[in-house]
Amino acid sequence: MLKIENFTIQEIHDALSNRDFSCTELVNDSLERIEKLDKKIRAFINVTPESALLKAASVDSKISKKIALKPLEGIPYSAKDVFCTKGIVTTAGSRILENFIPPYDATVIRNIDEAGAILIGKTNCDPFGFGSSTENSGFFPTHNPYDIERVPGGSSGGSAAAVASRMGVFSIAEDTGGSIRYPSALCNVSGIKVTYGRVSRHGAIAYGSSLDTVGHMARNVEDVALIMKYTAGHDRYDSTTVDIGVPEYSKEMKHSIQGVQIGLPKEYFQVKGFDLEVKRTVLEAADTFDNLGCHIEEISLPHSEYAIAAYYLSAISEVSANLARYDGIRFGYSKTDAKTLDELYALTRSDGFEDEVKRRIMLGTFALSAGYYDAYYKKAMQMRTLLKGEIDEAFKRVDIILAPVAPKLAFKIGEHENDPLSMWLEDIFTNGLNPTGCPGLAIPAGFSKSKLPIGMQLIGPHFSEHLLFRLGYHFQNSTNFHEIFPDILENMEE
Repeated sequence: MLKIENFTIQEIHDALSNRDFSCTELVNDSLERIEKLDKKIRAFINVTPESALLKAASVDSKISKKIALKPLEGIPYSAKDVFCTKGIVTTAGSRILENFIPPYDATVIRNIDEAGAILIGKTNCDPFGFGSSTENSGFFPTHNPYDIERVPGGSSGGSAAAVASRMGVFSIAEDTGGSIRYPSALCNVSGIKVTYGRVSRHGAIAYGSSLDTVGHMARNVEDVALIMKYTAGHDRYDSTTVDIGVPEYSKEMKHSIQGVQIGLPKEYFQVKGFDLEVKRTVLEAADTFDNLGCHIEEISLPHSEYAIAAYYLSAISEVSANLARYDGIRFGYSKTDAKTLDELYALTRSDGFEDEVKRRIMLGTFALSAGYYDAYYKKAMQMRTLLKGEIDEAFKRVDIILAPVAPKLAFKIGEHENDPLSMWLEDIFTNGLNPTGCPGLAIPAGFSKSKLPIGMQLIGPHFSEHLLFRLGYHFQNSTNFHEIFPDILENMEE
């Protein structure tokens, strides 16, 4: 195995350019890690060794001809299986799309491929992003590399577990209510939930169209910032993307953070059931920022207790519309022995959708139904407006908000199996952000006494990713939590 567990993308790029190892060796290193580790972790739904090694050989040819490599060229990466990949099965983690092969690449996949990175596989997730643990996948649960009896978080648990296990250098993922930030925190990696409209959603299988964002996970903030240079920007295929300039994130993040105003929302730290180890770790992170020259003050977000209800009502309502397309006729699984059209619809969806998917469709349809629309969906939309106004007011006082990501440590697989509501409450600190459209960066903040990762999130105004990266970069230069990889990596030869 190559000893590159804590290499940044820049360091890997330099090593490739200096011929310290070849791109073929680099890609084979990731593939060998998958072969040895993924039997226990189950991060991948599909692995693509043939195409990856062909691209690696092409990169090696450029190196031999002394052609300069682009910053991401030759870097192996994975993608959450909600992104369309031309010629490669794309399931969204659901049996209903088990054999679906898209005819095109999602914009984010195309952009990353054009930057020269090499796709090594598609990662497991809760179906369509519906879950917080990657246990709802239609195929198998993913395990946390730091304790394989525990969940990696969700819905992008496969991506977080893959990055944490060094099965690939980074992963492209998606965040609708915490699906990047939550697993990043539980698996000790860095992950960005971008401003709504900052990165194209074209080719990403929809969950809640007004909430979905495309982001990235990597071993450190420096890598996340570099990747985003190639994914952010306007896309003519996605009318929600904003046509404004993309900063030089990698340069911006190195600027001073002296005097940055950071707010701690008091309501977050008063939540019932908040694990004391998690609370203490996040407050210690605030002390670190204070020592780095930032100013810390308490703020109030009084309507935050309603955020989880507003999020779920709006999200599941959009789910009921977005998933109507899976009808057994146009693509995906089809119950071919159905005798009538109505029977085809009913049997296809009953057999093809997982329990959590059906639960959200039914609840969303109910929330939009006659007589209940005003009571549920309309009120959720009104609460979204209040939440957005409240956070905008907070940003008049502070530059950034510092908050926990999860109220508790990673729980054991199956712990919430018969209690969907308790599973939904795991997102209490993350899903209030998506209705506001603001960005959030999850980074490692420390470890529990039982050696489980604890993360925090930095939240900023719209299009403030450069400032989030700056704070995260300086925090990681002052700490080493992100460099503590799971014991499972040390036991690969077993």
